[in-house]
Amino acid sequence: MGIASEFAPAKINLFLAITGRRPDGFHNLVSVAAPLEWGDRLRASPAEAPSLECRDAAVPTGDENLVIRAARAYTAAGGQGSAHFVLKKEIPMGAGLGGGSSDAVAALVALERLSPRPLGPAALRPIAAALGSDCPLFLESGPVIMRGRGERLEPLSSEIARRLRGRRLLVFKPGFGISTPWAYGRLAATKDYVPEPEAEARLAAWIGDPVAPAEALVFNSMERAAFPKYVALESLLLRLQDEFGLRPRMSGSGSACFAFLAEGIPVDPIRTAILDSWGSGALVQETRIF
Repeated sequence: MGIASEFAPAKINLFLAITGRRPDGFHNLVSVAAPLEWGDRLRASPAEAPSLECRDAAVPTGDENLVIRAARAYTAAGGQGSAHFVLKKEIPMGAGLGGGSSDAVAALVALERLSPRPLGPAALRPIAAALGSDCPLFLESGPVIMRGRGERLEPLSSEIARRLRGRRLLVFKPGFGISTPWAYGRLAATKDYVPEPEAEARLAAWIGDPVAPAEALVFNSMERAAFPKYVALESLLLRLQDEFGLRPRMSGSGSACFAFLAEGIPVDPIRTAILDSWGSGALVQETRIF
């Protein structure tokens, strides 16, 4: 009777271009996503049926939680065994940081560790893809390019990934979240998409320039949906740009944002500006790209 403990990292979308709506209702995208050194922790112990425990009262623990759905999908795919999960939640919900998706993949990996007959890494990929568009990227060990609805992954070469790995980041989120279905619905209503050739050209230009810093990559077309309604987001990003010379961006569908920090730059003045703009309920987390 073992116990598996898995780290479930947050992710950020360094580059995110939504290129159009698909016939199946999902959206196509071109993105560069990277896992962070900060995230949740999921512990699993063998049990007859999947169950979830979490001290954060805001986290649902029933069948609507992706951890439980992942456990059921694992069994449906032929995996042996189930587990009781204990989730230590650090990644806020409604943030665009992939917390639920990361937890789901952590559950799949934990079940593999506990199983007497693991399915193998190749079998986990379709299970993760069926759970959600963000899930497959958490089976990777570093920054990736995402295409399609997020299920087509291309790991960055080691040379290019070195531009990102270990970079210091500040992640910050206001007290409110943004519904992902609302954000994509807003884009569908306005059709404010980035043409795919334009998105690919922007990404290729950064990849092809060996001296281009990570800051030159950052872009998020979903800000077009979020900023008109959530004006506090854009106003703070502009303030951080003006006062500190940062290039902050929103991650995913929001509401979390991030900015690269140079080594040695003090965080406290930036933290003070964020809390001054968004109030004491804002989350401010220093971390690095994994």
